[in-house]
Parts: sequence; C-alpha cells; structure tokens
Amino acid sequence: MLIDNTSIAIVGGGPAGLTLARLLQLKNANVKLYERDFNKEARMQGSPLDMHEDSGLAALRKAELLEEFKKTFRPGADKMLIVNEQAEILFSDHDTKPEEDFGTEHFRPEIDRGPLRNMLLDSLQPETVVWDSHFLSMEPQNDGWMLHFKNGTSAYADLVIASDGAHSKIRPYLTEQKPVYSGVIMLEGIISKEHAPHINALINGGKIMAFGKSKNILMGQKGNGDLGFYASFKADENWTINSGLDFSDNTAILQWFKTEYPEWSEIWYELFEKATIPFIPRPIYFMPLDQTWETRSNVTLMGDAAHVMPPFAGEGANMAMLDALELSEYLTNNHYSTLQEAISQYEITMRKRAAAATKDSLENGERMHSETALATMLEFFKGH
Repeated sequence: MLIDNTSIAIVGGGPAGLTLARLLQLKNANVKLYERDFNKEARMQGSPLDMHEDSGLAALRKAELLEEFKKTFRPGADKMLIVNEQAEILFSDHDTKPEEDFGTEHFRPEIDRGPLRNMLLDSLQPETVVWDSHFLSMEPQNDGWMLHFKNGTSAYADLVIASDGAHSKIRPYLTEQKPVYSGVIMLEGIISKEHAPHINALINGGKIMAFGKSKNILMGQKGNGDLGFYASFKADENWTINSGLDFSDNTAILQWFKTEYPEWSEIWYELFEKATIPFIPRPIYFMPLDQTWETRSNVTLMGDAAHVMPPFAGEGANMAMLDALELSEYLTNNHYSTLQEAISQYEITMRKRAAAATKDSLENGERMHSETALATMLEFFKGH
C-alpha cells in the first residue's frame, strides 16, 4: 500500500476523523488522532444526525459498524411535523411515513452525536486518540510535518489529515480561501422536556420545522428527551456582537424573540424561558463552490475543514463521513504510484461532490428563509 511505513496524523475527532481512523486501522495503517477535548466527556455533543444510504451509512458499512449502529440509532426520530407560527400542524408524516429499513434509498435513520462518537471511539485500537491535543501549528520536517499542540507537546507525522472543522488551523497550509457567510444566523438552545411540556407533547419524539415569514424555528428531540432547537433567521454577519444580547440571560433572549418573532404564538415562549444557558449564536458559513488548491503529498483536508456548508440539506456530516470512506480507499488501493497522485484524485472528487451538496444546502436555505417559506416547504414535503 502507498501508506505502508507512513505515520498518519488525523487532527480533529468528529465523525469524519473517527471514521477515517477506523477505516485506516482496518487496513493496518499507522494512525494517531489528535483531539482538542480533554477527554470523551469534555463537552455536550450537538444535534442528532440523519445518516444517508450512499454516504454516512456507506462509510459505517465499510467500517464494519452497521450492526452496532442498528443497536444505537433511534427509530422514529426522523418523523417530521411542519407547523406555522401558531404551532398549527400543517404537515405530519407520523402516521403516514412508510416503513423503511436499511438498504432503502430514502431511509435516513437518526442517531445522536454522542452515541455515534462513542461507537466510533470504541472501534479504535487503544491509545489511538491523543486527547487534550489542541493543534497550534506545524512545520515541515523531513518529508512530513512536526505538529505542535497547546499543551506543549509535539508529534511528527508523514501525512497530516485535517478534520478540525470550519475554522481549521490546518487549512491555511493548503489554501487562503476562507468560508463565506451565508446570511443566516441560527441561535441554538437546549431545554429539558419537563420545562417545555407543550412543545414536548407536540414534537412526540421527532422533529419540528416551524416557518414564518423568513424566520424559522427548527428542532429535534434527543435520545435523553431534551429538545434541541434553533431560531433561524437572516441577519448581518456581525449580529452576534451588534445585537447587544446577553446570551446567558433567558429573560433577555425571550424579549428578543417576542420582538423579532412578533407574529409567533406564546406556545414558543417556553423554549426560551427555561432553556439551559447560554444560548449559542451560530453564523452559518460555506466554502466557495469553485474552491481549489494545489495538492500536496503530505497534507489534505476533509469534512468541514474542506467544505463547511449550511445544514439545510442534512449533508454536512454525511459528506464528511463519505470523505473518510473515499480518502481511505484512495490511500490504500494500488491504482496510484504516489501519495500525491492519490490525494489529488481524492481532492478533485471531494470538491466536486461537496460543491453540489453545498449548492443544494444554499438553495434549501433560501427557500426556508423566504417570505413564502411556509407554502414553499409544505409543497416541497408533500411532493416527497
């Protein structure tokens, strides 16, 4: 194999990085994964993910983890309600969604990020993950790189694979192209079901998409019953600073919601009154659809570091895990004579595929934040 006698460093322990580490270890590669978190319990994992047949599930199948996934995913969590500002149900597939199973084209089983991460971590060889490794910089050494971390340690690798997210510190070693602001802010909150009884009864273990005029609330129920929700709206890129809001003040955020979502029913107020603080404002970015860079033989990108995209098509994590699958194949087959050639083919394929998914995500985002979002999205879902 091309990577025989090659030390590989994956920086970033999200779904992409962990999946790649698993796939490479199945091919007996020498791989370490460097993760900034102090340990696996260091922080709450985000919103649930739906896995797609030809990307996320394909990667798990190749990683020999599909049977484990079947024990962990949440049947029924993909069921959907579309409601208006008054929380009136205008579309529901709770009683009409066809019984689907693995191998069905449109089956998108849901899993919480925490269980997915734990499943991937448990599949790795002991000591694969080097925790508390917050990447700072790297410099060329021999044919590879010497990596430096915030805790004062350093490590050498022949090949570095950046899986360190939208604000990747490794990406600038390959390209100066930066993410572009999409025009949308998503204000994230989380609340226990006990503190939001009306919404909890409505969501019934699935998802809610609530549409008004250019403003939304998007939410899903986690495996522990908590409700993760986003107030999603168009705003200036510097809204987080310019709003003057204290994101640790429930009263201030509730008043903001009443002011900015004036036509919305009081039923939504319970989300903001007792949500766990702080709320987290998330400006939504994407990589240019025509991005390119010159391939190097000893460093490449995957996941959000390569192609961060809006979440409005559910493709981000799936594309990232497909990156892991494809990169592992390029690095371990015998079709290429050099690492640079293999990485080049991976990057060409990945950028094209990611650009198409980003385009879909941007177009969906425009539909969801238009003045006619409710009618548009109802037509879209009823057509499916």
